[in-house]
Amino acid sequence: RAGLRDAVCIFYLVLRALDTVEDDTSIAAEVKVPILMAFHHHIYDREWHFACGTKDYKVLMDEFHHVSTAFLELGPSYQNAIEDITMRMGAGMAKFICKEVETIDDYDEYCHYVAGLVGLGLSKLFHASGKEDLASDSLSNSMGLFLQKTNIIRDYLEDINEIPKSRMFWPRQIWSKYVNKLEELKDEENSVKAVRCLTEMVASGLEHVEDCLAYMSALRDQAIYLFCSIPHTKIGRPELCAIARCPLHT
Repeated sequence: RAGLRDAVCIFYLVLRALDTVEDDTSIAAEVKVPILMAFHHHIYDREWHFACGTKDYKVLMDEFHHVSTAFLELGPSYQNAIEDITMRMGAGMAKFICKEVETIDDYDEYCHYVAGLVGLGLSKLFHASGKEDLASDSLSNSMGLFLQKTNIIRDYLEDINEIPKSRMFWPRQIWSKYVNKLEELKDEENSVKAVRCLTEMVASGLEHVEDCLAYMSALRDQAIYLFCSIPHTKIGRPELCAIARCPLHT
């Protein structure tokens, strides 16, 4: 179990570092995109680091050599899975640096790159450990999309108020039915429209629940089951309850 635990931890840190680069709105696109595209190479370089992010994320980026060192100590099957997902995620993130989320298909594609691939990667790691059968890409993807869509709904206000540039992940195909600009949903006078828009966003997330239940019901190892199920069952209480109270303008 220790080998799988270490692999999952390192997988998280690699993707957390990749996400820190994507999240930092102060980095110019012409600088950010090449880093995202090449990140799967950087994890093999004990000397590589890049200054960005804040607080603990800045520490992670400044001392990324510790992550690379630990990554290089993993077995080949774990390394290959982590490299593959990092490459695909970096390319997907780079694509959406220069592309807005316009349609619901765009929304699902973006969520696939930043979270669905996490589900695919974890399934690969679970399988590489010998503890689980390899889950289908479709079910693995839904595990990530359910969590990501919940986070995007929850983080509306934080993302829209991001400095120096707003981060917009809600699909225009949904919010444009209610307002002319996404940031208008936070205004008190638009609270009724915000709730209606929110209802559509929540419905999009709930589309993945059946797949998530199917994925978790097939797991055999208790520790892996708890690792997967706890984040999803926690969402059912505070996040969705908060969403129901419409946090857009609070």
